[in-house]
Amino acid sequence: MTTTAEQIAPELECDLEDAEVSPAVPRLPALSPSRANDFMQCPLLFRFRMVDRLPEPPSSAAARGTLVHAVLERLYDAPLGERTRDAALGLLPGEWDRLLATEPRYAQLFAPGGDADGVPLDTWLGGAGRLLRTYFTLEDPNRLEPEARELRVETRLTDGPLLRGIVDRLDVAPNGSVRVVDYKTGKAPRPGFEASALFQMRFYGLVIWRERGTLPKMLQLVYLGDGQVLRAEPDERELEVTEAKVRALWSAIEEAARSGDWKSRRSRLCDWCAHQGICPEFGGTPPAIPEGALRERLGIDAA
Repeated sequence: MTTTAEQIAPELECDLEDAEVSPAVPRLPALSPSRANDFMQCPLLFRFRMVDRLPEPPSSAAARGTLVHAVLERLYDAPLGERTRDAALGLLPGEWDRLLATEPRYAQLFAPGGDADGVPLDTWLGGAGRLLRTYFTLEDPNRLEPEARELRVETRLTDGPLLRGIVDRLDVAPNGSVRVVDYKTGKAPRPGFEASALFQMRFYGLVIWRERGTLPKMLQLVYLGDGQVLRAEPDERELEVTEAKVRALWSAIEEAARSGDWKSRRSRLCDWCAHQGICPEFGGTPPAIPEGALRERLGIDAA
């Protein structure tokens, strides 16, 4: 059986957590769950993405994930009773046009040499449609009234970093119980490989707990690639442990920034890395960090 990136690391999707709200609105340096996972996977990858901000070619899987997320967000604009599978499928072409307007680089996917070179657009959109059909086997959106969708959340830890993320959906029950829901267009992790996914959800749970003062009742990952749902009911101790892990991680990031020692870490995920040409693991040499980038993007001064 062929192993794919989605099976090894289902969190490798397009995330908007680190996107700028507007070039004219500067944002404070912050740590998101995606970038935290980058550092745990490979500190040098974290540097390339967070500090150097090196461009990466558009990914078909990431674009499809962004498209499906957009459709599921807009679906809930419809009144109860009209949030049907056909309605969701009908949103696909318009949301794809909207995505292209905001992210023109996705047009490169279908150009010669692109990630979807030779794939008809209708066929590619059909792949997104299959993920949406799976969604309707897992939830009935007509029985849900989310408090928020694509919710930006952030909190600053006392004597620690600013944490930031985007929650796909936040459900609040009449009794005040909070459920944090995240959609994944990949497949669920195999048994024994859930740690990375659970860390991401506990990260969100920690931010919401610190921001709102309410401990989430449920953290839920909805995997549209294979129709599985991963749920966790966090307690205060688990989120305190997550906070301690984030603090330790930030300390390691600060040490790497001040020492300049951004270690590369070889793994099977290197097969999908866009930066092999400048990675020491493959005989490459990383470029010099742009002047002022550590201060601007991490809030850290080099030694």
